[in-house]
Amino acid sequence: MASASGPTEELEKPPPSLKSHVWEHFGFPVKYIDGKRVVDKTATVCRQCGTRKPYDTGNTLCMAAHLKRHHPSVTGAKTRAVHQPLISAALKQPFAAQSDRAKGITEAIGVFIAADMMPYSVVQNKGFKHLMNVLEPRYDIPSRAHFSEKVVPSMYEQQKSKVMAELSQASSVALTTDGWTSRATENYVTVTAHYITAEWEIRSPVLQTRPLYESHTGTNLAHLLMAAVAEWRIERPNTNIPVTTDNAKNQINAVNEAGLGPQIGCFAHAINLASQKGIKVSKMDRLLGRIRKVVSYFHRSSTAAHVLKTKQDMLQLPTHKLIHDVPTRWNSTYDMLERYLEQQTAIYSALTDKTLKKNVRDIITLSDEDVRVAEEVLQLLKPLKVVTTMLSTETAPSVSMILPLKTRIIQSMAPSEEDSTITRDVKTAIREDLKHRYTSPPALQDYLHRTTALDPRFKSLSHVDLALRLRTYSDLTTETVSSLGTADCEEGQAAPTGGDTSPPQKKSAMAELFGDTFVQKDMGSKAFADTIKEEVASYEAASGIPVDGDPLMCA
Repeated sequence: MASASGPTEELEKPPPSLKSHVWEHFGFPVKYIDGKRVVDKTATVCRQCGTRKPYDTGNTLCMAAHLKRHHPSVTGAKTRAVHQPLISAALKQPFAAQSDRAKGITEAIGVFIAADMMPYSVVQNKGFKHLMNVLEPRYDIPSRAHFSEKVVPSMYEQQKSKVMAELSQASSVALTTDGWTSRATENYVTVTAHYITAEWEIRSPVLQTRPLYESHTGTNLAHLLMAAVAEWRIERPNTNIPVTTDNAKNQINAVNEAGLGPQIGCFAHAINLASQKGIKVSKMDRLLGRIRKVVSYFHRSSTAAHVLKTKQDMLQLPTHKLIHDVPTRWNSTYDMLERYLEQQTAIYSALTDKTLKKNVRDIITLSDEDVRVAEEVLQLLKPLKVVTTMLSTETAPSVSMILPLKTRIIQSMAPSEEDSTITRDVKTAIREDLKHRYTSPPALQDYLHRTTALDPRFKSLSHVDLALRLRTYSDLTTETVSSLGTADCEEGQAAPTGGDTSPPQKKSAMAELFGDTFVQKDMGSKAFADTIKEEVASYEAASGIPVDGDPLMCA
């Protein structure tokens, strides 16, 4: 071993390829054999104390142990080698808040909250946190305040900008509005816009749902409508804004006070009111009263519900629950009646079961005659149910459907010799209620006739007589001439009144050769009104499209 002052022999520095920190304190010994310098790479010598250590290529553990034991204070002796992190450890590192992955997940959670109307507190729930931890353990869920104050409002502003951009391009916009009450007994008013894009696609975005803390008077509703029109920049010069509402007086007054219009009553609501008149015929009302009593009994008693399910299984009937109707929705009455007739065998069997027999003394089941009348009325109301469902699920509803559907329903309510007294009374009540709807004021009825004529599905106007058909197309021609003529004048396209003062143009060689021999008739000399009449007549004579077709595809 060398002296403490360090080695006296010559040492060779290690090559640069050896990166370990121990080579700062060790070197290879040098020998001279026959005057020739030879480096011994089978051993290393400590530069601090001259200790010789055997060296196996690539192995520095022995040198590192020597430094740690005998020279702990030397530079680099306590420094641990820097190792590349393992893949498993790297995958556990949380995402940075501004990383693309983290922002994408945050936005997706915002869509989940908005689209499914989830409470903001969902991000704090244990189950949601567990789900996110399983799906992406590196994602740190932001607070509920972050979603309520930043994420969802930002998404709203983005969508609002898109809708407003489309609205600005629409030549005209129609609105629908209605009030409703939440389960928390808070009143709201929703406004929806309807317009056609430049690509002839109909859009129906919900513009806003606003709380209304004041009473639902026409004046308060009018202020809300005017605010919506101003906020969304819906107003167009020389263009009306049609508004569809229910038939409530306050809604009608609101549209008039707001200066909008025409006001068009919701046809589905009109069917609902007419149907309620029909099912409230005295004898029919008593029949439905018996059914409601039976349904309420099975809803109220868990024992009765269990017995009914047992009978359904025994009779191999669908295990459907009985439906109780809602007084303000006639289609729920239809569903209740339909479900009762479907389950009447199981209902009768359950009511006569010894388990329930003592508790059903005040319940009167339907007689065979009652069942026959119920089936007859159900068949009668089926067209109304089909129309109501269609209007409620239609993705492109239009006012052009109102009068054809109204006519079809009235025709289906025509009396027949086979009708029972109750059926005849129900038909009469529905027909009389519906017959007078959309007839006043006359301007509204004319407007509906023209919109029907413009729909390629109903343009034949086969639901009206010939005189009305001719008058409708005549009115349509007059309106078209008036609107297009005004537009041409505004754009400076009207024919000049003075003479042509432009200098004469030199004739071409062809014109000089043939002169006036092949002059075509001047198409521009035809009156503008005559051209419009021909176009309207051509449209009227052309074949229509199927009633289940898309009228906008023909544009």
